[in-house]
Amino acid sequence: MTGHSDPGDLPGQYPYTRGIYADMYRGRLWTMRQYAGFGTAEESNRRYRYLLSQGITGLSVAFDLPTQMGMDSDHRLAAGEVGRVGVAICSLDDMHRLFDGIRLADITTSMTINSTAAILLSFYVLVARSQGANLLKLSGTIQNDILKEYIARGTYIYPPRPAMRIITDLFAWTARELPEWNSISISGYHIREAGSTAAQEVAFTLANAIAYIQAALDAGLQVDEFAPRLSFFFNAHNNFLGEIAKYRAARRLYASIMRDRFGARNPRSLMLRFHAQTAGSTLTAQQPDVNVARVSMQALAAVLGGAQSLHTNAKDEALSLPSEESARLALRTQQIIAHESGVTNTADPMGGSYAIEKLTDEIERGAREYIERIDTMGGTLAAIESNYIQNEIHNAAYEYQQAVESGEAVVVGVNRFKQAESEPLPPFRLDPELEKQQIARLVELRASRDGAVVKDKLDELEQAARTSDNLMPRILACAEVRATVGEISDRLRMVFGEYK
Repeated sequence: MTGHSDPGDLPGQYPYTRGIYADMYRGRLWTMRQYAGFGTAEESNRRYRYLLSQGITGLSVAFDLPTQMGMDSDHRLAAGEVGRVGVAICSLDDMHRLFDGIRLADITTSMTINSTAAILLSFYVLVARSQGANLLKLSGTIQNDILKEYIARGTYIYPPRPAMRIITDLFAWTARELPEWNSISISGYHIREAGSTAAQEVAFTLANAIAYIQAALDAGLQVDEFAPRLSFFFNAHNNFLGEIAKYRAARRLYASIMRDRFGARNPRSLMLRFHAQTAGSTLTAQQPDVNVARVSMQALAAVLGGAQSLHTNAKDEALSLPSEESARLALRTQQIIAHESGVTNTADPMGGSYAIEKLTDEIERGAREYIERIDTMGGTLAAIESNYIQNEIHNAAYEYQQAVESGEAVVVGVNRFKQAESEPLPPFRLDPELEKQQIARLVELRASRDGAVVKDKLDELEQAARTSDNLMPRILACAEVRATVGEISDRLRMVFGEYK
């Protein structure tokens, strides 16, 4: 389907241009998340408890680079990176500490993790089980989107094809064991952060979705078995009307792809459910207070565009990890939109606007053309391997940067409306002792567990990786005996190799 929305289209009805639920926020507000994680599990646990006390309705976990790359905190390449851009999680013990005093049955958790997603989900499930949670009702999201790592972000471990195998294993396992869990969050956010246009963000995200869905079908799954638990993650950027239109276009295009290309019949398989985060790339170190205005505008666009979940960036994130005060202000921004603005009283309040409908059509048409081009190349993996997608993003980023440098694109406080800088905001500082504490705990863990049992479970995982068996039960068994992220990843590296 393309062209203008039919005036008869209603929210909650195919093709879902106007929203996936008939009553949208009148029935239930979006989940308010604040992405957080730094230092050790205890440090992050304190921040989560603080944010919960301030009114967040869902947790969102940031992991440090070693955890994302399948390395333990004592790996030589992890030096100086432990706990830096997220929390350091090496083992099940760390995950217990991360959620100490937080009932996982009572909250949804989003985990931004990709290459090691299967391992971190295993830790989470074991913590929830130890708390007595009913796994059939456990809800949350694991990002688990490896294709955008090759395109835009870089935290991959294995080559694309075995990485896709782990993802489809996780799809099949969660469909059985965690039916309420979102088994992937297909991310356009990082594609936009790398410099793409709005149409490219939609196109490349949905092209990745097509690749995941096809891989799952090729692995023997039925589309309506796993598609209802697919979710998406989009950027909330600066062009206010364009961003609202982008979300509407993505929903409409996805619904038609699922129905017409994949033959999905369950209405939930056709619904594009998405989390949005305001654009980190638009935050400026100059005049950081101005970021509050940027984030407010971007968050409002995400809500008017029908987001199911939202994170608002803090004003100081161009300088450091956010302080408690700035994180609270970012959350209050969402709460004001929800409770004071009145925009939640109408589903798709911008629907019918000439400008919005025209932009929706243009973005959908541009995205569809990109997807058709990628199809002719042989699909997303082929387009990644030939660097086509990466080059399109690089070209768009270059053109934008030229516009900024020439002054054609105005960035307030950077190339126009500059001022002499006042006292800078005091940056959030991470205690360097935390890295030493994390490594000492890891040494203690290895000394206190049954090494022979750990080796047996890792051997079984390695053997399973050489067959077509589902890897999730083996990874879970390794996690249960306190094998580490690095040890599990290394066994899979031995079989799959590393992507260079």
